[in-house]
Amino acid sequence: MFPTPKPSLAPNTYAYESEPMVKPTGFREYDARWLFGQEINLMGVQALGMGLGTLIKELGQSQEIVTGHDFRGYSASIKYALIAGLMASGCKVHDIGLAVTPMAYFAQFDLDVPCVAMVTASHNDNGWTGVKMGANRPLTFGPDEMTRLKEIVLGAQFVNGAGSYVFHQNYPARYIADLTKHAKIKRKLKVVVACGNGTAGAFAPQVMEAIGCEVIPLDTELDYTFPKYNPNPEDMEMLHAIRDAVLQHKADLGLGFDGDGDRCGVVDNTGEEIFADKVGVMLARDMSAITPDALFVVDVKSTGLFATDPVLQQQGAKTEYWKTGHSYMKRRTNELKALAGFEKSGHFFFNVPPGRGYDDGLVSAIAICEMLDRAPGKSMSDLKNALPKTWSSPTMSPHCADEVKYRVIDEVVKHFETAQKNGDKVAGQPIRDLVTVNGVRVTCEDGSWGLVRASSNKPELVVVVESPVSEARMHDMFEAVNVVLRQHPEVGAYNQTI
Repeated sequence: MFPTPKPSLAPNTYAYESEPMVKPTGFREYDARWLFGQEINLMGVQALGMGLGTLIKELGQSQEIVTGHDFRGYSASIKYALIAGLMASGCKVHDIGLAVTPMAYFAQFDLDVPCVAMVTASHNDNGWTGVKMGANRPLTFGPDEMTRLKEIVLGAQFVNGAGSYVFHQNYPARYIADLTKHAKIKRKLKVVVACGNGTAGAFAPQVMEAIGCEVIPLDTELDYTFPKYNPNPEDMEMLHAIRDAVLQHKADLGLGFDGDGDRCGVVDNTGEEIFADKVGVMLARDMSAITPDALFVVDVKSTGLFATDPVLQQQGAKTEYWKTGHSYMKRRTNELKALAGFEKSGHFFFNVPPGRGYDDGLVSAIAICEMLDRAPGKSMSDLKNALPKTWSSPTMSPHCADEVKYRVIDEVVKHFETAQKNGDKVAGQPIRDLVTVNGVRVTCEDGSWGLVRASSNKPELVVVVESPVSEARMHDMFEAVNVVLRQHPEVGAYNQTI
């Protein structure tokens, strides 16, 4: 019998080295994230593997799974502990080695394997680890599966089996060959490829060169200490580093990839960062010109232009706003058979063609280059400036403990629902619309809006604001939202603000 995991254990003790530790809050809405050593130990990771193998069997799926790991100093050891647990529960494990997350998703199709467990903390700071999991390609787990996995692991409800292990040597070559099998772009593009010293640095430059780009590498050397900045294309520090490189090299475009390569950020030829939701509008324009009456799914953090852009309306494009989170968006895009799904964080989901329904930063980067290839004589800034003007904030995240963040959001939602019911004004205007599918998105009469939701993978809230009227109105919306948040002492400092 494998021991029941403990929520905490003192390090450097007999118990820490002989019992599993798994902090319950590490089971998120659609994946798992822990501070390694503080919230989970290696035996805890082994318990997670046993629980995942048990859940796969319970779901009626074949116990065969792809696994890989990102480039952090401790990720390989975590992966092998996970593999030990998967095998103990009866799984056949296909190990693809060091990988970006979409490489593991690709392997599910390429190797004809139903399940995936990718060891990655994505863009989280060093010290974090996690696992992105799925048992029905191209989908990843949602709340139902994560809740059941939590019950199995914390209750030690494991099945026993005799699994097996296969290592796939030089697997990245198969992934890169698949990405680059299409015709090269005709237009000569000089592209800054920035990876923040994360895992994508091993693959992104050669992929972009193979499709015909002249590549200016930026922080592509792998270094799991992340010496310059966190590899997060929503982080202004990374975006500003890309801006500087674009201007220095007179590049046509800057592309920034997150720590596990499933997201892509964009800086245009003038050095201005384009938030991913605006890039999504540009891609939606390009795709719906080829496929009229196209359907798109976007997350609630995204710009209102998806609903109001006259070009998309003229081309018959339809958009549904949905829950933020790669698993939610992936699932909804798949359910509706939408042409693509776009998330403000930079997770883009392309169905066939050009993708397989999962999020891949390199597929997104190729789509952006192909969009420019279909717009001869136009720069990235030209395409951006052709959009109706709005003033948008980056994603801003005040600290809020995992144990209380959902309660705080429930109270914030009730505040704005009461305000709407009573006819109260927000930022000096009546409320035109409330969307509460994921936190609360409150829209004023002039189209200015603000969103507050709980982060799905960190002890934080998420705040985004936008105005189609002016920068001042964007600030008004932020102040209106922030005043409500400051009524809750559990809400701490922001990571960045406007």
